[in-house]
Amino acid sequence: MSDLQQDVPAALYLIPVTLGNTPISQVLPAYNRHIILGLRHFVVEELRTARRFLKQVDKSIDIDSLTFYPMGKHADESLFSSYLSPLRQGESVGLLSEAGCPAVADPGALLVAQAQREGLRVVPLVGPSSILLAVMAAGFNGQSFAFNGYLPIDEAQRAKRIKQLEARSLSEGQTQLFIETPFRNEKLFRDLLKACSPQTMLCIAAGITTSVEFIRTKSVAQWSKEGLPDIHKVPTIFLIHRSR
Repeated sequence: MSDLQQDVPAALYLIPVTLGNTPISQVLPAYNRHIILGLRHFVVEELRTARRFLKQVDKSIDIDSLTFYPMGKHADESLFSSYLSPLRQGESVGLLSEAGCPAVADPGALLVAQAQREGLRVVPLVGPSSILLAVMAAGFNGQSFAFNGYLPIDEAQRAKRIKQLEARSLSEGQTQLFIETPFRNEKLFRDLLKACSPQTMLCIAAGITTSVEFIRTKSVAQWSKEGLPDIHKVPTIFLIHRSR
């Protein structure tokens, strides 16, 4: 074990990554690099992007000396508990998401839950969360908000769900957030304009922290007149808020 590895207290480290093609120095603190350099075990969604991220953190990292454990879409969840074996033996493990913060709208939550059940130490590191950054920039209620993930694909069910979220925002003053597969952003935008009241406020937060960042808040009526900018295939958070 290297001096750096000895210097990192044993824990499951939740390591945020960039939200896009953004310089690491712009969004991640130097302390994260210190932790990463002290780790030999990483649980990752996709090996290729994880390796690329680690090389961006420090080109001197010997990728081939590291052990990676798959946590992506086709991973076997029954194996997740075994990924914590190094930690049970006193050696730290890093958890990497594909974008943003691990365990937030992310399969890493299952691994964190297992660590908590066993009383293992869990350490979240500072980094960009598109959800929180969108709430910060929207100008909506930051005291009470809910992230609802993906809305139903079926058009009728989706319209019903949008109306439910709008009604909840009106009754509770709660900001409602949701996402869509990036290539369907424009479809969701059109569905929002159809389902929501003209007075409802809608924030489009796309490409957060990247060179194509676009964050604008307008009423549904204003969006209907002005239309949506080109955010096709750009990761986007949609937020609605309806006040009395």
